[in-house]
Amino acid sequence: MLFVHGGYWQTRAKEVFTIFAEGPLAHGINVALIGYTLAPDATLDDIVAEIHAGIDCLAGQLPALGAVAEGIVVSGWSAGGHLTSMALSNAHVRAGMAISGIYDLEPIRHSYLNEKLRLDEAASRRNSPMMQQGGTAKPLSLVVGSAELPLLRKQTADFAGHRARYGLPVTYEEIGGADHFSIMNQMLAPQGRITTLIRQLFDRTASS
Repeated sequence: MLFVHGGYWQTRAKEVFTIFAEGPLAHGINVALIGYTLAPDATLDDIVAEIHAGIDCLAGQLPALGAVAEGIVVSGWSAGGHLTSMALSNAHVRAGMAISGIYDLEPIRHSYLNEKLRLDEAASRRNSPMMQQGGTAKPLSLVVGSAELPLLRKQTADFAGHRARYGLPVTYEEIGGADHFSIMNQMLAPQGRITTLIRQLFDRTASS
C-alpha cells in the first residue's frame, strides 16, 4: 500500500504519517509513504505527475523489496485523498482508499488556499475527478467523518454518486463521530474501519 499525505498540497510531509502504517502492517500489508513538492514550489499538475512517477518507481522495486508485484493499493488523507483519486489511472494501481478528500477543486480555487496553488479554471477542471466524464474502473473506497466540515462530507458523497452514475466500483462510508483528524485513528488501529476497508480492497483485487 502506498500512502499519500495531506496538507492542502502545501504543508506537511510523509514522515509525519509513518505511525499510520501500523494498522495495515499488523495484517502483513507492506506500506510505503510518498512525498511530493509542495505548492507554491510546484503546481497541482506537477504534484499529480510526481505521484504517478513515484508509483512507477515503487512498482519497479516491488520484487526487490519482497512485495508481491500484483499492483499497488493507493491511500491518502485530505489532499492525499484527492491525489489517491488522481492516481487510480496509473497502470500499477489496483485500487484506492481515499480518506476525507477533495474531488472538486473549484471551491479551493475561490478560497485563500489558491494563493499558493495558483489554480486557474482549466487546471482546476483538469485535476478535479468529479468534473471528468467517467473515470477509472478500479475499486475506490471513500470515507469521511460525520463530524467533519459539511463541504468535505458533501464532496465525498457527491464523488461516490459521480462514480456510481458511471458504473464505476465505489463504496462510501461516513465514520460516526470522526472529525478531519481523528478519522485517521481508524487506520492506525489494526481493527480500525479504514484498516478493514484496505484489507477488503486487497482481497477484492487479488489475483485468482
